[in-house]
Order: sequence, then structure tokens, then C-alpha cells
Amino acid sequence: MSVPRRILVTGATGFLGRHVTAALERRGEKPTGIGSRDYDLTREEQVIRALTEIRPDLVIHLAAEVGGIGANRRHPGSFFYRNLMMGSLLMEHARRLGVGRFLSVGTICSYPKFTPVPFREDDLWNGYPEETNAPYGLAKKMQLVQSDAYRREYGFDAVNVMMVNLYGPGDNFDPESSHVIPALIRKCLEAVDAGASEVPVWGTGRATREFLYVEDAAEAVALAADKLTDSEPVNIGSNMEITIRELAETIAELTGFRGRLVWDASQPDGQPRRSLDVTRARERLGWSAQVPFREGLRRTIAWYQTRRAAPSATPGA
Repeated sequence: MSVPRRILVTGATGFLGRHVTAALERRGEKPTGIGSRDYDLTREEQVIRALTEIRPDLVIHLAAEVGGIGANRRHPGSFFYRNLMMGSLLMEHARRLGVGRFLSVGTICSYPKFTPVPFREDDLWNGYPEETNAPYGLAKKMQLVQSDAYRREYGFDAVNVMMVNLYGPGDNFDPESSHVIPALIRKCLEAVDAGASEVPVWGTGRATREFLYVEDAAEAVALAADKLTDSEPVNIGSNMEITIRELAETIAELTGFRGRLVWDASQPDGQPRRSLDVTRARERLGWSAQVPFREGLRRTIAWYQTRRAAPSATPGA
């Protein structure tokens, strides 16, 4: 009987982390998950302590400082510093301590602002990211550089996936830091409760995005941890594209909001278009998204409604 792997999942208490941990457990693994309350991964001594105490064979690095356009505009410095330090310190000391494999989970915010659609991994270095999330996207992008450099110099087995915008049960619904889907769900449900006739929405609605249900994303991460064989990035997405206007109208419909969506064009749209080429994921992982978008939205809305109704519940916590 083989000895179970020691798997360290950073960011395990976060949105994606909880689902990745569950996906690994369904495979018979017993991962050790850590969150920001356990170790501050921006501090070298705590990174060393985490790796020394857990002694993992595999690190899955999900921990990140993240948020929507508003949060990125308010905290560009901390988003850059904390994401850069977490990734760089963790990979360096994993290498030094003999960790056998390291999976970095990156973001499509690393792509250039005007990347041809659908985004292909070979276009990652052909321009600067969209300004509102460039500090975050570039900090995460350095994991790709570090992975390739460490593989070439040290033979360190570091692999990478690039994650599209996620949504689903357990998402962050805090109005100060949430992404667009939970923000719109919360706004529409609160408008229904208040009998409001209007819901304000940032931007023009013309920008497009691609969204992936979080359980599908977790399955992709679990597969990537086993199957990827080099440091080239692999896009993880749903192979769909939707305008923010159509997204808002769909969420309004599914939440029962029958009023008017009021677009605030003085606020930024962010990157003009986002949609991924997921050919590598199909070829190298044998993976594709399974949950249809409207069904995923229904599940997310139902989860949030249940959390709102629970006494003393903090949605997204």
C-alpha cells in the first residue's frame, strides 16, 4: 500500500481553497490546508515554519490578495507586494527544503489589456495588463517566471495554471471587495427586499468576461497537480464569453429583480474583453467545464439566500 502524499494547500480557507481541498479529499487524499490565520506567507520566517512543520511532497499555492475593480484601485500596492512575496518566498523555500512538486494557481489578470480573443497562453508576454488590476496580475505572473527559471537551473518541478473569473457557493459577497457576480447578486436581492426600482452597475456593460463555476475549477486544479509535466501555463476556463450587461440582466432575472439597471459610465469597465482558449487544458488534463452558466448562477443565488436567512451568518465567510 502506497504512503499518502503530504499535500499543502495554501489559501485553503478561501473561496477556491475550500473546494480544492474537497476535490482532493474525494480522491482519497488528506491535504493539510492553511490560511492567513495560521501563517503570514509574506514573512520569510513563517513560510519556513509552515514548510518545516508540514513537510509537504506537493504544494498547491492558492493564497492570494484579491478583489474586484474597486479593491484593486484602492490597494494596488498591497495587492502587488503581498502576492509577489507569498509566491516568491513559498517557491524558494519549497525548493530549498526539497518539496517534490509545486503548483501555482495564477490569474488571467496577467494577460495584456488588448490580448486577441480567445486568450492563448503564447500571448501572455505581448503587452501590459489592464491598468486597474495590473499590480495584482503582474505579481502573480512572476510565478511563471520563477517556475521556469527554477526548473531550468535547479530541476525544480513547478507547474502553473491560469484561472479565469470564478463564481459559486462560498464566494465573497462583501460589497467592499467582491467580484462582479456576487456584487450583482447581492445588489439585486437587496433591491428586491427594499422594493427598489433601480440597481446601479459600474461601467457601460460592454466589457466581456468569462466565468467558471468553482467546483469545475477545483477539479482542474486537482488534475493539474498530477498531470502537468512542464512549467508552461495552462488556461482554465469555461470556453464562454458574456457581456457585463447580459450578465447583469441574467442575474436580475434569476433573483426576481424587475426594476431598471442604471449604468454608471464614469466608473471603469476594466479589461475590454476576456475569453480563454482552453485547448491546452483539454489536451494536457483531459478536463473541460461541466456546469452550465445559468445553472451555476442558480446554485450561487440559492446558496447566498440560504446564508442571508441564517441567524448571524456572514455571507461569503
